[in-house]
Amino acid sequence: MSEMISVVIPVYNEEQNIPVLYDELREVFSAINNPYEIIFVDDGSIDKSRDLIRGLAKADSKVKAVLLRRNFGQTSAIAAGIDHAQGKYVMTMDADLQNDPRDAALLLKKMDEGYDLVNGWRRKRKEPFLSRRLPSMIANRIISALTGLKLHDYGCTLKMYRRDVLKNVNLYGEMHRFIPVYVYWMGGKIVEIEVNHRGRRWGKSKYGINRTLKVIFDLITVKFLLGNSSTSPLYFFGGWGVLLIAVGTVCGFVTLAQKVILGLWVHRNPLLLLSVFSFILGTQIIFMGLLAELSVRIYYETTRRTIYVVEEKVNC
Repeated sequence: MSEMISVVIPVYNEEQNIPVLYDELREVFSAINNPYEIIFVDDGSIDKSRDLIRGLAKADSKVKAVLLRRNFGQTSAIAAGIDHAQGKYVMTMDADLQNDPRDAALLLKKMDEGYDLVNGWRRKRKEPFLSRRLPSMIANRIISALTGLKLHDYGCTLKMYRRDVLKNVNLYGEMHRFIPVYVYWMGGKIVEIEVNHRGRRWGKSKYGINRTLKVIFDLITVKFLLGNSSTSPLYFFGGWGVLLIAVGTVCGFVTLAQKVILGLWVHRNPLLLLSVFSFILGTQIIFMGLLAELSVRIYYETTRRTIYVVEEKVNC
């Protein structure tokens, strides 16, 4: 293969890891003998990461520096890198040295077989089981069950794409982990391979258990947008309506039974009102969230605004 590869690396406070990662990438691609570019996207770092990235770009024409004005999040940083990529293939990876650059050869080999996306699978993760691996395993199974795409590791940043399949993928929120779902929905060919996962040498993880909630909301949005519900909303909303009617009916019968058997009057039984109000309120919140998500997407796509703001570019 002689196609150009764009390596997109979102960075947030990784000053100790950047020089090592740069040296490893340069060594790997020298061996592969493919034209390449390395795009470091600084996501508002407050350490020396910005200066290091700027310096690398000025010293090496194969390095691009995209410095965002503030911390917009990993998805926005990846989107910025993809927007500035020129290669036929785009490889994304973390800057914390836990992704192994030597796996680039494996990803390229699979791309040569005609796949549109090669997804990394960190089968032997060097992370705590309860706080990181177990929640990830549960999330991966839920996502696979709801989307129909069976992958072991949606959260692995180490992936390689054909850049043309990314043209129709618009990223928001924490949506970068759902890119395989979008590609699958478009009919793309996807494969998953095992990759090496290394323990963190310097710095600390930027992601905690609170990120799980964001992923759940994004999964609901993806399921809504990529399913029939986005073109036939009545199917989605009607299903919830029928479910609520059924719940209300059951609660009504329970309340009536308690009235007849126990002599408990309705005005003394909070079950009916509690059930009705909780389900109505919860349903309204979900619907408002979905409508708001659609409004945001329409806003960005009609105004052509990006989800990030670039402060400075070098070699772009």
